[in-house]
Amino acid sequence: MVSRDEERRPYSCRVIERLQGLGTTIFAEMSALAARTGAINLGQGFPDTDGPDEVKRAAIAAIERGDNQYPPAIGSEGLRNAIAAHQRRFWGLDYDPATEVLVTAGASEALAATVLALCEPGDEIVAFEPAYDMYPAVAALAGARLRPVPLDPPAFTFDPDDLRRAVGPRTRLLLLNSPHNPTGKVFGRAELEVIARVCQEHGLVAVTDEVYEHIVFDGTHVPLASVPGMRDRTIAISSGGKTFSFTGWKVGWACAPAGLIYSLRTVKQFLTFANAAPFQPAIAAGLALPDDYFRDLAAGLVTKRDVLCDGLTTAGFDVHRPAGTYYVTADIRPLGAADGMEFCEWLAYQCGVVAIPTQVFYADPARGRHLVRFAFCKRDEVLKEAADRLRALAPGRD
Repeated sequence: MVSRDEERRPYSCRVIERLQGLGTTIFAEMSALAARTGAINLGQGFPDTDGPDEVKRAAIAAIERGDNQYPPAIGSEGLRNAIAAHQRRFWGLDYDPATEVLVTAGASEALAATVLALCEPGDEIVAFEPAYDMYPAVAALAGARLRPVPLDPPAFTFDPDDLRRAVGPRTRLLLLNSPHNPTGKVFGRAELEVIARVCQEHGLVAVTDEVYEHIVFDGTHVPLASVPGMRDRTIAISSGGKTFSFTGWKVGWACAPAGLIYSLRTVKQFLTFANAAPFQPAIAAGLALPDDYFRDLAAGLVTKRDVLCDGLTTAGFDVHRPAGTYYVTADIRPLGAADGMEFCEWLAYQCGVVAIPTQVFYADPARGRHLVRFAFCKRDEVLKEAADRLRALAPGRD
């Protein structure tokens, strides 16, 4: 006979069927590996220095003046105005801050609220693959399914026919991440026009994850909402975490037509309701920084990119130099390796460097088993040390 305690124990660990297999995110696993081995963590994408002092001082001032209780559920008026001004200033997009801007707990909540608001069980979401691991997770939460469209290296381009084939009668959303994590691809205007035509032909809402919008080295970031016919069917999502190097503050936003924002607000009020009261005016201050700040952000990171890419190339990797973001993808096959998961664990012990196995970003892991991702949003001395350690892998080195 099974005791009541024994009956309860399995249930207490139960995960609903549609979330089976998600488990612990790879970023937590690899960060734990870095801590366990004392390795340099080039896996999880967070900077190891704080952002602008002006932004930090604005947060301190907000705390001291008492901005520590619930802000409005849609976000503080000052931040919503700053977001609308930012969209107009950089991308020529006009949004009404009262009805077309929603402040969220990072871009993650904006993405989750969007999918939960607009997808029913059995619906489908088209996304380009490799896809950030949150995308299939939030689809699963809604009972929806991700339909991947492959981005093929080395340029990580897509076949328009693959995109069209991915759209079916239950497709509701097209999810676009540009600049793209993990590949560093920046989608060009011609590609965006193909995506726009597919959205318009099939009546899809586009959801754009643009958190790396100011981290572009080659080419130009073009918001999908700026393509003719797309402004009124696009939910543009971004955040202050990557742009201002305050990832722990979790201040994000969504910009979209009022009807779509209303749908997102309906969900958000039952997720966090409101968040980050003293950090909202601080991010507003960041969005008002002069143009030089945003130019210098990318210029400083391109130098870091090149330090790491050169070290990886010397070590023997086949390196896909990114056009944006702060990640570089590398092929491990020239080093005689075939499985990214095994390689990343071996690398932590062998070289004292941690990376992310890109296979976790594929529905079929075999497609990306030979690729790994490194983050270069670290101090110069950390990157140089990591590059030196990686060079020990070079053929002929003892």
